[in-house]
Amino acid sequence: MPQPDRGGPLAGIRVLEITKVWAGPYTGKYLAALGAEVIKVESASNIDEMRAYGGVDINSAPYFLSINQEVLSIQVNMKTDEGLELVRQMVAKTDIVIDNIRPGAMERSHLGYEDLKKIKPDVIQCSIKMWGNEGPLGYQTGYAPCFAALSGLGFLVGHEGETPRGMNMRYGDSTVGATAALACIAALHHRENTGEGQFIDLSAVEAMTSLVGDSLFAYSVTGEVPQPDGNFHPEMCPHGAYTCADGEWISIAVADEGEWQALGKILEADALAADPRYASLSLRLENRHALDEALNTLCFAQDASHLADRLRSAGVPAFRSQSSLDLCSDAYLWGRQGYRMVSDHKTGTRPIIGPPWRMHPDMAKVERGAPLLGEHNDYVYREILGLPRERLDDLIARKIVD
Repeated sequence: MPQPDRGGPLAGIRVLEITKVWAGPYTGKYLAALGAEVIKVESASNIDEMRAYGGVDINSAPYFLSINQEVLSIQVNMKTDEGLELVRQMVAKTDIVIDNIRPGAMERSHLGYEDLKKIKPDVIQCSIKMWGNEGPLGYQTGYAPCFAALSGLGFLVGHEGETPRGMNMRYGDSTVGATAALACIAALHHRENTGEGQFIDLSAVEAMTSLVGDSLFAYSVTGEVPQPDGNFHPEMCPHGAYTCADGEWISIAVADEGEWQALGKILEADALAADPRYASLSLRLENRHALDEALNTLCFAQDASHLADRLRSAGVPAFRSQSSLDLCSDAYLWGRQGYRMVSDHKTGTRPIIGPPWRMHPDMAKVERGAPLLGEHNDYVYREILGLPRERLDDLIARKIVD
């Protein structure tokens, strides 16, 4: 059956997603949230790992459900010649092909960019690899912790004097996926202006290195290798997170002397505000460890939300540090549609993290949850490719569509 028109700035754009795990699907997720029709190529004999995580059946895996909303799913066994021919037929009706499978796999299947151009001259291919598709390390594959470690980001995360810690979140995959979506949109713009397709060779490590910022070249300027420095800021002090009552935290950033005096007044810490060790920004920076310890003591018995409200009222930037539970129940985020409700076959209606943009007047609808494996076989094979029912039944029986 035809798919509903969801609107959005990418309405009418079709994306073929030959991806697994997180970074590639995250690219498809963003393009789908902009209105593109995203078709995920899957196979029961070579399942996406995200469908297997969580100890549940392949249509209920929480990781897969969290990232594949408004994506269509078809089955095809790409290890067969007939299966690859079906993929090529899909390419002929596709605007963008995304892949993040093992280096060389697309080329060995005759689905490299030069092959795809022969099928559709203006096709856009976005190929996501750990080190990109070229260079001496292009053969290596890896996951988000590898991206973060190799990019230099992991080394910078941690408190002063501690071993670098990194972060227990998939910022490597999601950042790479968002970067790839941006590149795809730019390639669409280029095609609109010139009629030419493009090959996007996206290195996950390079995408993450771009986030290091000026730290990357700091040694050439200062002669010192940047180290983990917690919440240190060279132009603000105090600048950190401090423990409050009930295990909560408050983040405080003081930019000038007026804010420093206001902080002391709210905390009823006249002695601290008058302490000669903290009489100027340079002195506070020099004595920041003692200052942080004193602020932890002053904040420890305080309610984080109440204290943050009082500080902001006095002109001091301060906010209670939000936990995941806080974020899930945040009225502001719900009101802004930071979360959306989608419908799944297995779990009914459930919340997801929505796209971080609001577009007017053409915001794409995000209402459908993640697809069942092969849920859209009929739509793609019969309506897009025009295969007769008997042909599709035969492909299924012979596990070409598996």
